[in-house]
Parts: sequence; structure tokens; C-alpha cells
Amino acid sequence: MSIDSIQQYFLDSADVVRQAAATMAPQIDAAVERAVAALTSGNKILACGNGGSAADAQQFAAELIGRFERERPGLAAIALTTDGSILTAIGNDYDFSVVFSKQVEALGQPGDVLLALSSSGNSANVIAAIQAARHREMTIIALTGRGGGQIGTMLEEFDIHLCVPSDRTARVQEVHRVTLHCLCDGIDDALLGEA
Repeated sequence: MSIDSIQQYFLDSADVVRQAAATMAPQIDAAVERAVAALTSGNKILACGNGGSAADAQQFAAELIGRFERERPGLAAIALTTDGSILTAIGNDYDFSVVFSKQVEALGQPGDVLLALSSSGNSANVIAAIQAARHREMTIIALTGRGGGQIGTMLEEFDIHLCVPSDRTARVQEVHRVTLHCLCDGIDDALLGEA
């Protein structure tokens, strides 16, 4: 890879981040409000995704339970991607497409939030988790890309769709990470006052 190619890679990423900032800010603000409303009402956030999105779900939960950039009491969040015994038991006994929805059915309560990550918007197990969350009367915040895929078509008016304006998986994942950091910072601002 040449120096020019490396620099172009960074510039392409920055361009998508700028586009996302222009188009996604109102939805991110709404997502912060919904998350804060849930957390201050004694509810929790359940997060799920596959691959890099699984890692993002785990990091988000860690930043709520531990801290983001400021000290505060831990906030209730669970990454549905972390328990190997649960994931393999459900995948073996049922099907991998229900590894998240079975957990949502068991752990989700009305007023909780499902943070559903899918860079394509077409992950079958994330779609099933959204359907389960809807039956549990949970708020749904979906992070997608590529136009939203199937998830984009199934979301309802009260749901929040954070769709990255890119068809490249790497760009979508990069903006998802920035978006999750915005959510963490916004939650902290709402609870602690702006820094």
C-alpha cells in the first residue's frame, strides 16, 4: 500500500464521518434521550451485533457499566454477545439466528432499550432480536449502513434508525464507533451536566 493510498483511506473515512454528522445528528440526539429516559427509570440497555458489531456492543456496555470519559456510577447495560455458554447452547439447541432474541425474551423488560448493530442491516439474528424487543415493549435503537437493509424497512415510527451513509463495511463500522461514543458522551452530559 502506498503512502497516497493510506492517506486516501483516512480522507475517505473522514468524508463519511462528515456526511454522517450532517445527516445523523438529530437521530443520535433522540437516541441519547431515549437511553437516558430508560436508564433513569431503572431500565437497562441490551446490545447485540455480529463480528465487529459484537465488539462494538461489548465496548458500549463496558463504557456504560464502567465509565466513558468521566467518573459516575455504573449504568445498566448488557452485551448479548459475551456469554459463550449461552451463545453456543442456543446456537446448538435451536439455531444461530435466535442467539440474541432468546436472550431478549429472557432479559428484556418493557422500557428497556435494544441497541441493535448490523452494518448491512440484514443480520438475521439482529432482526430476530428486534422482533423480540418489540414484543417485550422495548425501545429499539438500530445502527446500520448500506441504506438500512431489512432492518431499515421493519423499524417503526417510535424506533430510532442510525443509518450510516455508506455502502462500505469499514466506513459503516468506523461511524458506528463514533456514534456509540456520541451516545456515551450524551448520556454522561445528560446525567452529569456538560463537561
